[in-house]
Amino acid sequence: MNTPSRLLRSATPATSAAPTAGLRTQWARLAGGLERATPHSVLAFIDRFAIAGIFWSSARTKVDGWFHISDSTYLLFREEYRLPWIPPDLAAQMATVAEHVFAVLLVLGLFTRLSALALLGMTLVIQVFVYPDAWPTHLSWAGLLLYLAGRGAGSVSLDRWLSVR
Repeated sequence: MNTPSRLLRSATPATSAAPTAGLRTQWARLAGGLERATPHSVLAFIDRFAIAGIFWSSARTKVDGWFHISDSTYLLFREEYRLPWIPPDLAAQMATVAEHVFAVLLVLGLFTRLSALALLGMTLVIQVFVYPDAWPTHLSWAGLLLYLAGRGAGSVSLDRWLSVR
């Protein structure tokens, strides 16, 4: 016998499935549109400039004028950073040059994977030996750098123009 409650129960699953299917379809369309709007070349271009800006800004704080490593940079590496195994003056010079060079290479999209790996290594050193509590910042840098190391510079780059993989 079909009681009103039995009819309601049998109708409920079909009724609730229809809005869910429509919502899934809409979500799939949105997801597809977002995928088309963010191809690798766009993401790589943005990532290259974003992470290059971080390291370039840091590099510029280490120099006076065009490229004279400041006394405060040497002091910073002697007193605060204190990296093991590397003399502080050499570490200051290496870090300053690396931040400048690899940031420029990323902007150009030249040797992008190498540059990303180099800056990822620098980020790891900073995380482990200098600022271990800054892991949220370093993790975000690592995410950008890993994407570039793994996927490359994209089509708007000298890597693509020169056929550098």
